[in-house]
Amino acid sequence: MSLRELVVLGTSSAVPTRHRNHNGYLLRWDGQGFLFDPGEGTQRQMLHAGTSAHDITWICVTHFHGDHCLGVPGIVQRIARDGVGHPVQAAYPASGETYWRRLRHAAVFADTSVIAERPVSGPSASFDAGPVALTARPLSHPVESYGYRVDEPDGRRMLPERLRERGVRGPAVGELQRTGAVTAPDGSTVRLEECSEVRRGQSAAFVMDTRLCDGVFALAEGTDLLVIESTFLSAESELAARYGHLTAGQAGRVAAECGVRRLVLTHVSERYGADDEPRFLDEARAAFGGDVVLAHDLLRVPVPGRA
Repeated sequence: MSLRELVVLGTSSAVPTRHRNHNGYLLRWDGQGFLFDPGEGTQRQMLHAGTSAHDITWICVTHFHGDHCLGVPGIVQRIARDGVGHPVQAAYPASGETYWRRLRHAAVFADTSVIAERPVSGPSASFDAGPVALTARPLSHPVESYGYRVDEPDGRRMLPERLRERGVRGPAVGELQRTGAVTAPDGSTVRLEECSEVRRGQSAAFVMDTRLCDGVFALAEGTDLLVIESTFLSAESELAARYGHLTAGQAGRVAAECGVRRLVLTHVSERYGADDEPRFLDEARAAFGGDVVLAHDLLRVPVPGRA
């Protein structure tokens, strides 16, 4: 059975709190593991979450502010120490190559050769990531920052009534799926598109530190799961814009305009306590009528399934 879920490892912004670790998000997808923005303490949070270095196939860094990348040394060294044998790709802004090198080789350890760098630049970058395509797009932050999106290819859903009408059954159904056409019992040719319909692939997007910009909407468009920073409440909108961040209300607006199915709010400023948390949900829901989740450390969020 395929597993598609977000494992939340940390949810704070620049400063961790007693209840929120620095950032860290592991998206598990059919055997692939996309680790987004491993902040300080991510290695330990993975232990608490019951995940391991062997679950990681991609490390995706949005930008090189410390709360989004200071966990890289521990993750890299854990990959080496645990003897991870499969390739681990590392995507990050190409302009931060110096910082990546410092983090990648931050201490003395028995290194590993499985990590392959995939620096990102330009208006868009795409990578083949096994069952999905991984796309990066620039965001709007004081330092260069990229958001990421994973997309499953579209498939086809067979229509039993159409198959019965054309007399296609048993092994012929499999042949129709493999080859695109079969000969029916009456001698006619049955094509795949006559007995099936498009099943849109699932998708998820990860949007960290940014103001509203074209990249935010392009990443979020039509996604099943949108993980997005909601550093501030609307009362601090001016502060959010100045420092290159979003409010919960803006995150809700993005989800509504882009037809998102499940919205996950995270990257909460340390200025807010537990009593403020319902306000994040209220502000997002004022703009978005779909499913809204306020992330907490160690929460697991399924990617919504499709019929």
